[in-house]
Amino acid sequence: MSEAIIEAVALEKSYPQPDGTRIQVVGTTNLVVESGKIIALLGPSGCGKSTLLRMLTGLSQPSSGSLLWHGKPLNGQTPNVAIVFQSFALFPWLTVLENVEAPLEARGVPAVERRKRALRSLDTVGLDGFETAYPKELSGGMKQRVGFARALVVEPEVLFMDEPFSALDVLTAENLRSELLELWTSKKMPTSAIFIVTHNIEEAVMLADRVMVLGRNPARVRSDFNVKLKHPRDRKSQRFVELVDYIYKVMTEPEAEHTLPDAEATAEIILPKGGLKEAIRKQEAPVRTSRYQMLPHARVGGIAGLLELLHDRGGHEDLFRLSEDLVMDIEDLLPILEACALLGFVRLKEGDVQITPAGSVFSEADIQQQKVLFRQAALEHVTILKQIDSILKRKSDHSIADEFFHDILDEHFSEDEVQRQFETAMNWGRYAEIFDYDRESGRLTQAEPPVASDAPALNHSTPAEKS
Repeated sequence: MSEAIIEAVALEKSYPQPDGTRIQVVGTTNLVVESGKIIALLGPSGCGKSTLLRMLTGLSQPSSGSLLWHGKPLNGQTPNVAIVFQSFALFPWLTVLENVEAPLEARGVPAVERRKRALRSLDTVGLDGFETAYPKELSGGMKQRVGFARALVVEPEVLFMDEPFSALDVLTAENLRSELLELWTSKKMPTSAIFIVTHNIEEAVMLADRVMVLGRNPARVRSDFNVKLKHPRDRKSQRFVELVDYIYKVMTEPEAEHTLPDAEATAEIILPKGGLKEAIRKQEAPVRTSRYQMLPHARVGGIAGLLELLHDRGGHEDLFRLSEDLVMDIEDLLPILEACALLGFVRLKEGDVQITPAGSVFSEADIQQQKVLFRQAALEHVTILKQIDSILKRKSDHSIADEFFHDILDEHFSEDEVQRQFETAMNWGRYAEIFDYDRESGRLTQAEPPVASDAPALNHSTPAEKS
């Protein structure tokens, strides 16, 4: 059994509300960061991956539970970790060398020693010769190498990476993944473990020794397993494809239970010393998890485009193949698929997507007909749009302030998510002509519904049921 560096025991994050309750963002979570392993954390957008990472690194305090470092509580101390960010986060007024020296300077390391360590770190990531360059002179891949060097120069015991390759083009990202893996396997990195947050399923299976998949509302570990494949890994091998397909199923069917193809690959659960009871603190206020319908953050154009593509392909497609053909990460594709499923236009099952009769009708309709069909689907399936439509019909002036719906959403989601939910609802509702929205006045007004005399009615029955 590998040594446990970081142990999260009943870790939970929630945010207080005016009524004294709390919105739970990260549910009670137990996990271990082990020595000698690359751990990948996957999950849909907005599920709480980065929140969990910030708690594990000490940047954010949990609402309850405890974080142990080598079996002992941190007690306010900063753990020996470093973070590589998605956005590079370099100081534009400093040279490459000065950027790498910055964390050492902040720790009070003498000038000669920090210069020596920074040069060694730059050499490790292949940036020797660029010490005097400024960030604006570097490509995206080189900027991220500087980020790696800056993280490694402090010789962290655990290197955390928050979607480090997502801002790069495909080829550059692939090259950097290979370089990271080479540094790790050759033991050229002064670190004992890597914890990487990613939305790229193939990236996780390609790099990680262990993969964790989060669910959301609140965030919780839905799957945790070891990847027993030797490096370098073959993307086309049967086992690789099985694991990718399994993760797709877990992420696209959040309420279903899925079994890992190989039971022997299941990760061993390590319980911290003292058990869970001793680590769980009583909360002062009750926790309310969000049970209000969460809208996927997808625009109507993406929904319509995906339905047309599926219809052209015969109405059925494997999600892995669809993601590859569209050159889209699951993080980008999943909200569109979830939106189509919510509206009754597709079914997601066993890692596949199947267009429904309603989805086929929508994909074949003209623009005006699609508006009518979208309106029907939205008012049938989307709670907040049904509420808005009902309230506007009952108001004497058929108008209401947007603050009313902000307050409704605020009871169920965090502050950032409230705004995203509202924007998605506005995008869908305005397209479907359920209401008009004036941002200056902040008011929603009932709109005249779209008219298409020959628009077919949505039918959610299967072809067999029709006959």
